[in-house]
Amino acid sequence: MQHKSFWRRFIAHRLWDETDARRVLPAAALERLRQRVAASEAAHSGEIRLCVEASLPLSYLWRRAPARERAIALFGKLRVWDTEHNNGVLIYLLLAEQRIEIVADRGLTRRVEPGSWEQMLDQMRAAFRRGEFEAGLTDAVDRIGALLLQHYPLAPGEANLNELPDRPTLL
Repeated sequence: MQHKSFWRRFIAHRLWDETDARRVLPAAALERLRQRVAASEAAHSGEIRLCVEASLPLSYLWRRAPARERAIALFGKLRVWDTEHNNGVLIYLLLAEQRIEIVADRGLTRRVEPGSWEQMLDQMRAAFRRGEFEAGLTDAVDRIGALLLQHYPLAPGEANLNELPDRPTLL
């Protein structure tokens, strides 16, 4: 049975590519998401990164690695961990499996109850099941932005350094 599920997953991932990611989130949607991230970050010192990947690289499939492992790797590769206040958050969507992962840096993780992250993930999953990828990501940006505003508000006259790009990454 393990062998059969491996091949099923392998084929599912080979059927998705960047063209599918651009179909699910066309340029106009990516721009709206970029604007939403920028607007959110104007009110707090946190950094929000969106990463949408059509399918896992072959090395992850051969090792039977979960989407969470890939999200953690991208958290490092996209330098989300490298913010001044350790308050970066990666929202990762793997289209081939419709898996969503939120990886938050230690500064924010210490301040947010684990149940808050699960609630966000549940709402995103529901939106994605309905095919509402932009709406699910927008809601996540808003919710994470509210947490960052609560825990890392900017002082009057202070500006967010904008340490990371606001534009979603498509892989």
